[in-house]
Amino acid sequence: MADQEVRPVNAKLVAARIARGWPTQQDFVDAYDKHARALNQKATISVRQVRRWEAGKTGLPNRDARRVLEAMFERPLEELGFHHPASLHPAVLTELENDVRCRAFLGGVVAGALPLFDLDALDHLTAAAHNAHRYSDHHLVDHLGDALDEAARVDGRIGPRQALPATLGILAAVHTTARDAPTDVRRELLVLGARGAELAAWLHKDSGAPARDTAYWHQQSKEWATMAGDGPMHAYVLLRQAQATDRDDPAGMLDLARAATTGPWTLPPRPRAEALQQEARALAMTGAATDDVDRVLDQAHQALGQATQATSQATCTGPLGESYTPERLMVQSAICYREARRPERAVDLFRHHLATGTFAPRDRAFFTAHLAGTLADAGEPDAAAEAALQALDIAAAARFGQALTELHRTGTCLQAHRERPAVRELHAQLAATAP
Repeated sequence: MADQEVRPVNAKLVAARIARGWPTQQDFVDAYDKHARALNQKATISVRQVRRWEAGKTGLPNRDARRVLEAMFERPLEELGFHHPASLHPAVLTELENDVRCRAFLGGVVAGALPLFDLDALDHLTAAAHNAHRYSDHHLVDHLGDALDEAARVDGRIGPRQALPATLGILAAVHTTARDAPTDVRRELLVLGARGAELAAWLHKDSGAPARDTAYWHQQSKEWATMAGDGPMHAYVLLRQAQATDRDDPAGMLDLARAATTGPWTLPPRPRAEALQQEARALAMTGAATDDVDRVLDQAHQALGQATQATSQATCTGPLGESYTPERLMVQSAICYREARRPERAVDLFRHHLATGTFAPRDRAFFTAHLAGTLADAGEPDAAAEAALQALDIAAAARFGQALTELHRTGTCLQAHRERPAVRELHAQLAATAP
């Protein structure tokens, strides 16, 4: 069968949009409308129009739209990937490939983002975006999966803002390619996309993005999981939504955690244990009886005890929840005890398992921040400040948002002890580090 005509993706516009801080197409539409009003232009656009621009399905925008776009991006339209249809020849396609490498995958939102792909993988991803029919294969799924695993590792080591550009690029490739992929490959792409969208939700949450961005990616993850018939993944996203719920809505957190374990699906033992732990935490936050919290934590330990031993290193795309270990359950149980106002028990668990367990820098910063807060609750301000400073050393440079939020909460708890040297030092450093 003859090769089908190449239909390029406007990678320049996608990369420029993300780099400007508009991660979703709706964000772009909102920004466009704002600039149009400032320029007294009445031309409006829709998300559908943005999709067409980014898919390379139109030529140059009309005169009014061109004026707004050039004002938004402060560059000529040619630098945003717009060309007359006749100019889309092989040289332009090569230029687009280079742009995908340099902007969408290797740079993007954050200056200094680490390269997450080798050139062979980038060639395959770029080609897939140009011609889904030719490259919608299992080889592509493997490349995307490896890239997503690496993005998750980068997040754990050096922060969400470094991992976000690559993750969004991967999701764009999934979205573009899945539409025309054969049925079996399409399902694999949707399963992978659900995992990646859940990661994107977390990265937005930990980056301090608006709540709507986190909600958007959680919804996208559930949609792809449903389309792929992946019920456990749908349940897992409910768990992750519970974990992303703000402290002022413990009832909502409890509903989501329970839904993850009681819906029309069966979670594997490890994510089921994590969901039960989250339910116990929400119960503690709602003021439930100590016995109820302990009962659900016991159920979490029982569920984890049913898990088979991992046969390979846990990854973002590997068996669902495979990275959930007994050490992680124990430190999260410590958080439950803190919420239940049992700080002494919580401190003992934190100290023991943080000393013996293996955690990514992101997780160590977060759990150590909770240890600091628990020590403050227990009336040990100096020890609390010292633990908080240790967590801050890890969290500040990488901008681990959840850890920083917890550290600022601890700083507030220690206001009454601000004259103590360690507390004073903590407050000084927190003042220079936004939550």
